[in-house]
Amino acid sequence: MQVVKPNTVVEWHRRGFLFYWRRRFAGDRGSERDKEQLSRLILHLYSENSGWGLARIRAELLKLGYDVDGGSVARSLMGKFNKYRIAGDPAWKKFLRNHMRDSAAMDMFVVVTLSFRLLYAVVILSHDRRRILHIDATEHPTQDWLTQVVSQAFTKNPKPKYLVRDRDSCYGREFSQRLKDLGIREQIIPRQSPWANPFVERLIGSIRRECLNHIVIVNENHLRRILGEYVDYYNHWRPHLAIAKDCPIHRPKQTPRNVSQIVTIPHVGGLHHHYEWQVKSCKPRK
Repeated sequence: MQVVKPNTVVEWHRRGFLFYWRRRFAGDRGSERDKEQLSRLILHLYSENSGWGLARIRAELLKLGYDVDGGSVARSLMGKFNKYRIAGDPAWKKFLRNHMRDSAAMDMFVVVTLSFRLLYAVVILSHDRRRILHIDATEHPTQDWLTQVVSQAFTKNPKPKYLVRDRDSCYGREFSQRLKDLGIREQIIPRQSPWANPFVERLIGSIRRECLNHIVIVNENHLRRILGEYVDYYNHWRPHLAIAKDCPIHRPKQTPRNVSQIVTIPHVGGLHHHYEWQVKSCKPRK
């Protein structure tokens, strides 16, 4: 037996998952090498030619026989240079800015369990206050399940006018019809353009960095419980920079008092905390 830190166990699980999939899909290594070679070529063109943007790099790749789209070039550059950002479609920026109070967004992400099973989580976010309206998980993300998720979300929460989502084939016609019945219009983002749905993408990144990257998920029920705890912390206690450092559900400001002390209240199994002023307990003098 060897005593190790919890982060070490999580890292072992992450490495084991990578080894598992590399062994399982050993025959696809050729295509992976081609993608890596193309990515290195894109970075090489960017580093050697000052001022080259997406269009110029893509044009040069076309001359070299690589028929790639601008999204592939952008992803290769964003993975290497954190300062590189895409301007995005002005029409989408205008839409999100004008309909912020009347729109919500949803997206799915994958979670790996202890036994290397893949679970799919879906999250629905309100654009107005960045509040998480609903979150759920399953092993089989069918259109019936997604239709049930959106029905539950907008039965207990106010219905938005627009719902932004990607082009995943899991949604299907039944999902679109259910939104029409609820009086919600779908806004489907362009192909290979995750930056057109930025707020929910940032939320998924926060869920991974602040929660799932520190925990090994055992099964579907365990994932639901962990995500539920994080949603409670995110909506009620976690300050958000985009809403004047308030929480999605307004958290009142406290003022310090001479008879008070700061207490620590843990969340998500102690991964996060919030702090409050509470009155000191007065012990009787002897």
